[in-house]
Amino acid sequence: MKTMTCRQLGGPCDLELSGATADEVIKAQDRHLREAVAAGDSAHEAAHEEMKARWRRPLRAMGWYRDTKKAFAEQPSR
Repeated sequence: MKTMTCRQLGGPCDLELSGATADEVIKAQDRHLREAVAAGDSAHEAAHEEMKARWRRPLRAMGWYRDTKKAFAEQPSR
């Protein structure tokens, strides 16, 4: 199990997101951003829009995904 923060994934806060794989942490980040924006947290709006835009631009998304997987691999296990 590894942990990354919302900020490490491009968000505005230090909420810790944990998962056994980078994909689990990315999905937790996506869920966190959706929930924060739905609750009216304007600080997360830009990151939420960026997350949605990432999947509309596959080549750019793959660069972000590759960088995130590398950052996840560098995190210590808990």
